[in-house]
Amino acid sequence: MTGTVIPAGFVPLADAAPLIIAQEIGFAAEERLTLDLRRAPSWSSLRDMLAFGQVDAAQMLAPVPVAAALGLGGINAEFSVLSVLSVNGTVIGVSRRLARKLAAIGHRFTFDDAAAAGRDLIAAAGRDLRIGVPFPFSMHAELVKYWLTALGLAPPQEADIVTVPPPLMADAIRSGEIDAFCVGEPWGSMAVEQGAAVLLLPGRAIWSFAPEKVLAVRSTWAETESDLSSRLIRVLWRAGRWLSDPSSRGLAAEILSSPRYLDLPAEMIERAFSGKFTVTPQGQQRQTAGFVEFHGGAAGFPWQSQAQWIALQLAERNGIDRSKAVEAAGRVFRSDVYRAALSRTGADLPSASSKLEGALAGEIVVAGESGPFNLLTNRFFDGRVFDPQAEC
Repeated sequence: MTGTVIPAGFVPLADAAPLIIAQEIGFAAEERLTLDLRRAPSWSSLRDMLAFGQVDAAQMLAPVPVAAALGLGGINAEFSVLSVLSVNGTVIGVSRRLARKLAAIGHRFTFDDAAAAGRDLIAAAGRDLRIGVPFPFSMHAELVKYWLTALGLAPPQEADIVTVPPPLMADAIRSGEIDAFCVGEPWGSMAVEQGAAVLLLPGRAIWSFAPEKVLAVRSTWAETESDLSSRLIRVLWRAGRWLSDPSSRGLAAEILSSPRYLDLPAEMIERAFSGKFTVTPQGQQRQTAGFVEFHGGAAGFPWQSQAQWIALQLAERNGIDRSKAVEAAGRVFRSDVYRAALSRTGADLPSASSKLEGALAGEIVVAGESGPFNLLTNRFFDGRVFDPQAEC
């Protein structure tokens, strides 16, 4: 092993790629680090591994550190988010039975229209809809709840959100335990390959720039190990940059397919990187540009406004004061630490730490600390805009 060893946890998903690539390609070694990568079977176990010191860093669902800051989840731990590991990367699928009902009412399965897909899903399933998500505090759950509520079917009163670990999602929908799911790749594609599901929508059709997975550490570790925190941020930024090159997709998928990581066919993993999906068991294809983003548009930057949007959703459902929740969440995503770590790398670093979420209909050029760079499209499917300043 090279340099300081950092035990780091992950769940077997395509968007664990930055951590895995950082170690396997050598970016960790460049910073005199070794990532001791430890696979967790579920998000609850990975959260507990981090909270109780079995690992010092972890791929984490973006809402988990925010929920902890609001006193939700039943765990006494404070987490800090050092960087965003991935933006988007989820799919929504339905059972074959429900897909037939959707087809019968004329749904076209275009894989890009969240409003049409949601309205047709509600019409086909009614108020008996059961949707599987990997964890209660997940962007999967937040996107589904936001989507259905905006279209008039508010969970949990009118639709059941069921927790299912990602590797078990195909079994759950095949057995009839759930009618639909929102899950990270390649587990949605696995459900299609096994003949259990049809893919309805990518998560990015609901929010086009949703922070999906983050790098989380214990807040005490971030403070006492500030040098290691900075080195770890740089390692993952370099890995994300490497992953953003289309020529890296094949090798990345091969590396992730290893038994110690995802233990799945490389071809299935590569679908997430290319955005080219088989959406039906009969082989129908759909292409989704920007399905998952690891680098472009300052994807790794932990915007405080992202944490604050999550906090607002959680606060409204759990009776927590909105302004206090938004304020607490702003301290979780450490844009200050991220900016300091990358200040001499030429990375795209926004001058601000917060922004309007949902306000960009297309790419725009903005001023940054190292010069101008592009921000990518950032829209909610229903056109709403979140202004964190209005909530404080």
